[in-house]
Amino acid sequence: MRVCLGGTMSVAKTDRANGRTVTRADLSEVVYHRVGLSRTESAELVQAVLDEICDAAARGETVKLSSFGSFVVRSKGQRIGRNPKTGVEVPILPRRVMVFKPSNVLKARINGGTAARRNGGAAAD
Repeated sequence: MRVCLGGTMSVAKTDRANGRTVTRADLSEVVYHRVGLSRTESAELVQAVLDEICDAAARGETVKLSSFGSFVVRSKGQRIGRNPKTGVEVPILPRRVMVFKPSNVLKARINGGTAARRNGGAAAD
């Protein structure tokens, strides 16, 4: 598993190579090993960061994490949907949804570590 944490990488030898989900406990463990806080303090730190992201999203704010991406709250208007089993039209009420837009740095890391070339050969950030 590779977890980005403040620009540094930590590699844990687990079975995540097979696509296992990274949990809050995993993130706390990385903080515990990399930063040197106690396990309790590490868990509290991770929880505080997640709480701040949740609170900002609930207020409708965008959360931008440099070199990682942005969490954006979007408003969707009312529309007509259709029940796929019966074909009956059903109104879908207006709502807010959260979307994640990865940074170019994260996209490059996911796609093999090299930035995609665009605009006449300039590397994307």
